[in-house]
Amino acid sequence: MTFDAVVVGAGVSGLATAYDLARYGHDVAVLERQVTVGGNAISERFDGFLMEHGPSTVNAFVPEAVDFVRELDLAETRLDLGADVRRRYLQSEGELHGISVHPLGFLASNYLSLPGRLSMMCELFRPRLDTAGNETIYAFAARRFGTEFAGKVMEPLAAGLFAGDARELSVSAVFPKLVEFEQRYGSVTRAVIAARHGKQPGKRLFSWPDGIASLPRRMAWSLGERIRLGTAVKGIRKRGGGFAIETAAGALHARTVVLAVQPHVAAALVEPVDSETAAAVSGISAPPLSVVFLGYKRSQIAHPLDGIGFLSTKDESHVLTGAQFCSTMFSGRAPKGFAAIAGYVGGARNPDAALLPERELVECVEAQLKALLGIGGSPVVCRTRHWPRGLPQYALGHEKRVDVIESAHERVPGLFLTGNYLHGVSVANCLATGRRVARRLDALLGALRETGSDEAARSDDHVGRRHTMERSGTTK
Repeated sequence: MTFDAVVVGAGVSGLATAYDLARYGHDVAVLERQVTVGGNAISERFDGFLMEHGPSTVNAFVPEAVDFVRELDLAETRLDLGADVRRRYLQSEGELHGISVHPLGFLASNYLSLPGRLSMMCELFRPRLDTAGNETIYAFAARRFGTEFAGKVMEPLAAGLFAGDARELSVSAVFPKLVEFEQRYGSVTRAVIAARHGKQPGKRLFSWPDGIASLPRRMAWSLGERIRLGTAVKGIRKRGGGFAIETAAGALHARTVVLAVQPHVAAALVEPVDSETAAAVSGISAPPLSVVFLGYKRSQIAHPLDGIGFLSTKDESHVLTGAQFCSTMFSGRAPKGFAAIAGYVGGARNPDAALLPERELVECVEAQLKALLGIGGSPVVCRTRHWPRGLPQYALGHEKRVDVIESAHERVPGLFLTGNYLHGVSVANCLATGRRVARRLDALLGALRETGSDEAARSDDHVGRRHTMERSGTTK
């Protein structure tokens, strides 16, 4: 039997691609070496607490994410952020600074110095740089808003969203809208005003009562027996007009293949068939990251916990890049009368900290949270999760690497890659990227059927001509 497509990896990206291919009516198989689906989207409930080992939210501002939730009948059980999320917190020099989520919050707060706030306000009048884009996040923010804003706002933001270093990450890859705003409006501030982005930014985030894992579980349910768990892929090779996917149980044959695995795995699998793509994928690092989940009696904590959590400026004396107030974000994350907090350690700014022995790691996180949040006593529950490879880093030149990766099918017809290392690390971005890859595959497979020859795969014209989602039925 020859499948239309074999998807390697049953994380959010792979499941999203396979889900759409199945809806389009294609014969698809999903191979996953683990015995569960979801990749790093793991939600664990214990003792009345719920811990997110990986991502914890979905962004409702990404249309594809909202579409997936509706199609999977997950909209009615969706949980929006709790009403107690009223402030954003930033940690600097050992202190937490609470800032209103209102768009003018930074101007009203004394977190930035008066000169820093004045420099921020002057962004409206700074000239546009026509060659903007080939800059780091820090360089872009310093040029537009001033060095204090870059160091005390954008550095923590880069660490919180990407576990990255603002002085290394590409602004056009991580925050393409900022570059677009400058080019189109001449000012980021002017663009925000024009778009009327005056709503509370955190309110766009949502989850479910049983956590983020609800999403991949539902996609897996819809795919049913198409998913083969505990199936490790040893290699892929070209075979006639398609591929042979080698596993311990033998080879599967497919017209097309999608690699939806971590960058280092994708690089190893694709090397024998496309060294150019392998080199591009290998250039994307993913430094280690650790999560420390702590549960306390609410009476132990003096802080109001009235935010999503906090992000930290770069501080060698602190191992925490940030923390989430899980039980404030969503209901059901802790029993009544208790609070749940997740601390994040490592990433590009401090990879060695993520490698600390578990006991030392927990002690460091506990001590820093106690000082910042006024916590008395020991936690009632404690769990940790260590990710040897954390979030992929979109360094300068990332767009060129992505161009090479996404043109793999031009060099090796039928070969596609997807994952959080391409167009965003969030769950919502992974859903959107998976959907785009499925469209391209649907167009290619449709062209193959029309011509009756796999040689049609060599023409990239076919990949842009096919109609998209309307072509599908509604088979879930």
